[in-house]
Amino acid sequence: MKKVFAKFMFAILLMGTFSLTSCQEEFEELPNNNDGKAIESTSATASLIKGTSSKDGSYDNIVDGASCFAIQFPYTVSVNGLDITIDSTDDLKLIEEILDEIDSDDYNLQITFPIKITLSNYTELTINSKEELMAKAEECVEGGEDDDIECIDFVYPIDVFSFNTNLEITSTTTVKSDKEFRLFFANLGDNDIVGLDFPITLEKYDNTKVVVNSNAELAAVLENAKDMCDEDDDNDYNDDDFTKERLDTFLIDCPWLIQEIFRNNQEQTEQYLEFVMDFNENGSVVTKNNQGNYVEGTWSTVVNTNSNRVELKMEFETMADFNLDWYVYELNDNKIKLLANNGSDKIILEKHCELSDNGSSEELKNLLYGCKWNFVVPSSSSIGYYNVKFLENGDVRFVDDNGSVFTIDTFSTWALEGNIIVFYNINQEMISEKWKIASYSENQMFVDIYNEDERIYQNVLERNCDDAGACSDADINEALSGGCKFKITNVDGTFSEELLIDFSNSNIHAYDANNTIADEGAWSLQSGVLSFLALSLKLGNYNGEWKVIECGTDSFKLEKGEEIIVLTKVCD
Repeated sequence: MKKVFAKFMFAILLMGTFSLTSCQEEFEELPNNNDGKAIESTSATASLIKGTSSKDGSYDNIVDGASCFAIQFPYTVSVNGLDITIDSTDDLKLIEEILDEIDSDDYNLQITFPIKITLSNYTELTINSKEELMAKAEECVEGGEDDDIECIDFVYPIDVFSFNTNLEITSTTTVKSDKEFRLFFANLGDNDIVGLDFPITLEKYDNTKVVVNSNAELAAVLENAKDMCDEDDDNDYNDDDFTKERLDTFLIDCPWLIQEIFRNNQEQTEQYLEFVMDFNENGSVVTKNNQGNYVEGTWSTVVNTNSNRVELKMEFETMADFNLDWYVYELNDNKIKLLANNGSDKIILEKHCELSDNGSSEELKNLLYGCKWNFVVPSSSSIGYYNVKFLENGDVRFVDDNGSVFTIDTFSTWALEGNIIVFYNINQEMISEKWKIASYSENQMFVDIYNEDERIYQNVLERNCDDAGACSDADINEALSGGCKFKITNVDGTFSEELLIDFSNSNIHAYDANNTIADEGAWSLQSGVLSFLALSLKLGNYNGEWKVIECGTDSFKLEKGEEIIVLTKVCD
């Protein structure tokens, strides 16, 4: 009865007493507002505030499989034997990239225990084994139904008032983070009453801000935010957030190469090898095979209201393997991954942009650099059995799998004119002087081979970056003889002498700051071992064999015994 009477008096007093001053000197003056700023600790508004300020544990679901807690940084995981230290959310993205490359469920991810986890209410626990972690994860409510509200955030600081039963402010607390706000409410008793100092600003998931001026406005905004976005609370870490509109624009931007397809637990990739799908704005989709045959169908996208996922539907009369409602479980700059609801049917599409005859593409030029390219079907000429390397300085190299340079291209160069690769100083009996790039993706190019102005045949070049960082003799020779000098330092970047070394013509000339020769000698290279010979002055201690242990675009790391030095390129 006393509690009912207290609430009745509380309701009356809210209408007119917030402007009064307490008779007790130890209490502050109540905020001057007549709309009611008080919140009972057990009210629905308090629950919404606690949900919004709770710890979100969904960002590391790729590791722990649970949205109601998160593992504290740093910790270590092993992915298929590769140890990774997780210091930030960026490292979690690295794990996703590794698993994306695997493109299957055949992987092994292990956490190194013990670890510490933080629950949604910011309680911290130590977990000592996989079994303990799984037991804790089973307590979570998955599928987007957990209590935390992630689509909107408070903008801090916020002043919070505590009232006594006489509606006098007993204390004022300034909270500066979600953790402080959540813990403030966690420490309240069932009969405690609090108030907020309005106006309060909140930020939505799309970075727009909203200002509220009362408890009623706050409750409405937080309630609406529950279904405002995909909170990504399920354990499908691949379903990167995007909109239907973004997917539509992405699909019609370029044609798409069918990279992989599984239907009814069977891989069907081979029969669709080199098929290209072209999505048109009018809802038609045209599929072209490598013989130039066309099949036309339709496509549409929709947001599934139950799962909040974007789905792609395709219909063909003669290609039933594609006739499903596919949901997009990954979308990045060059690739779309589609999965059917049964979890086994899958399609991977890779962007395959076509080029105009007179268009220039900086993106294409950058794609050609750095990695090797090899013919999918070797041509009748011997050059078709070699890898092609396009160098930024305009040189071109044809190398075998061991890195040996093919002899015909010693002085060969290349240039990109629109979408045509033009070669100069090429032995015409071995290779055509002009390749026209008909279309390309991140890892492939469809190339029309020309003899003068006559198209001879089309071939496919595949990008090979597996050994892009490897130290082949051809790469090392090419860098050392490329006309730039090198600075030599210890591995920590220090060296007693500031010298620039010229490796031209198998000779070593070391120049000091006055451009005076400080030492002379010779060098040789065999099987990744760089030998310094006949140095007697400033560099005398560096004579001997150095193993090249690391290669980069502008530097080499060398090792002899326990000593490591770095050669860094310096070009005028």
